Order: sequence, then structure tokens, then C-alpha cells
Amino acid sequence: MSTAAIIMMVFGLGITWGGAAWCIRLAMSKQSR
Repeated sequence: MSTAAIIMMVFGLGITWGGAAWCIRLAMSKQSR
């Protein structure tokens, strides 16, 4: 696997987990109100 492919994979995972964490934080803040 080339370095560019690994960087793209890490970048994609970061977006996926970042979006999931943002959605969870949004749901928790909405639930606390």
C-alpha cells in the first residue's frame, strides 16, 4: 500500500469518526436541554 493511500484512508476515517462524534455531541446537548 502506498503512502498516499494510507493518508487518504486515515483522512477518511477521521472524517467518519469526527462526524459520528459531532452527531453524538449534538444529540447529547439536545437531550440535556
